[in-house]
Amino acid sequence: MDFEIIGDITNIQRIAVNQSIREIRQLRRKYGTGRWRKLKGVALILLPNGRVRKAELHWYEAHGIGKRKIKISRFLD
Repeated sequence: MDFEIIGDITNIQRIAVNQSIREIRQLRRKYGTGRWRKLKGVALILLPNGRVRKAELHWYEAHGIGKRKIKISRFLD
């Protein structure tokens, strides 16, 4: 992750759950079994060059494991 999330992630929506996720085998192999969800939300992020931008983020999450593989989907400003 080459950015830092500033504040809270808002407007969280579920994109996919368990078998609907393309990378489910890799997630289970690397992080363990759980009820995996792919989520998206909006947050302010701090980029390595010092700029603060509003972006849509995508990530995977499972109960007891937490957020994994957070990425920037697109910038909203």
